[in-house]
Amino acid sequence: MNFTALDFETANRKTHSACSVALTVVRNNQIVDEFYTLINPDTWFDAGNIRVHGIREHDVIDAPYFPEVWEKMSAYFTDDQLVVAHNMSFDKRILLGTLDYYGIQHPRFQTLCTVQSSRRLLKQLPNHKLNTVAAHYDIPLNHHHALDDARASAKILINQEKEYGTASLRSLVKLA
Repeated sequence: MNFTALDFETANRKTHSACSVALTVVRNNQIVDEFYTLINPDTWFDAGNIRVHGIREHDVIDAPYFPEVWEKMSAYFTDDQLVVAHNMSFDKRILLGTLDYYGIQHPRFQTLCTVQSSRRLLKQLPNHKLNTVAAHYDIPLNHHHALDDARASAKILINQEKEYGTASLRSLVKLA
């Protein structure tokens, strides 16, 4: 399979508060590239979010704003690209909210959520949180670090495709 796994961390509950992002690029079921950056979210940080991911305001002072980051990421968001995330609804909401905040046009791309694929294929698990599914596949995880989360999502889908085949995943692909 060829796809790009995506993960955002946010400064607060606002949909435009991305403070870090990661992409893990997969070609022929092999990770071939990764991208990670902190983002200056141009908004305040909530203490609860800081507790989750550990990113603070002083960490992003010199980080690029999202439009600069988008220039590097946008090539992975096209009609024929599959973008994967664990809880795609969250990452898609942050992506679109941040694009809206900066007045950037929404791209069209295909999506697949590894929470959904895990619910369908791994019914025996007690839950389908990223750390649970990663542990099932023996994938190391520093949870809530965007790069680790994107990499884990990629490895989950690679494992699911090997174990269950592409056909079992195809019905989960949606156009965004």
